[in-house]
Amino acid sequence: MKRIQFLGTLAVFFASLVGGFYLFQGASSFSLGDVVEIDWRLLGQLDYISGQAGGELEKLDGKMVRIPGFMVPLEDDMKRVTEFLLVPSPQACIHVPPPPPNQMVLIDMAKGAGTEIAYGPIWVYGTLRLKPKRHIFGESSFSMDGLKIEKYQSR
Repeated sequence: MKRIQFLGTLAVFFASLVGGFYLFQGASSFSLGDVVEIDWRLLGQLDYISGQAGGELEKLDGKMVRIPGFMVPLEDDMKRVTEFLLVPSPQACIHVPPPPPNQMVLIDMAKGAGTEIAYGPIWVYGTLRLKPKRHIFGESSFSMDGLKIEKYQSR
């Protein structure tokens, strides 16, 4: 019995490590009132070498969206951040090599309001920009004027 419990615990642990990316594999986009929910498969359609985006992704430039992901703070303040990277999984940190540019969104919280650091999955709400942005860890294909974050909960 203890072996079964141990194997179950081990399975949950590895699923949380390896499965972060798959947590966010829902429908590519759908409307939620005035906010469009998008996932990483849609963002991954952007060719970060040529900068070409597909029709559905191109239509989201300048729109209010929400994207699930994990926060990678770009500041030393461990209480509040005004700028961070949003990545699709907890393993997609900024170590060498970093994730490809179409798997990172540079978030700048609106008007320097800042937000608390999040250690688990979150939703980020804001205006999406399909314009590459350089930051201290490389380049991201997307940027967002962040309005708010909230703890991730699936529907």
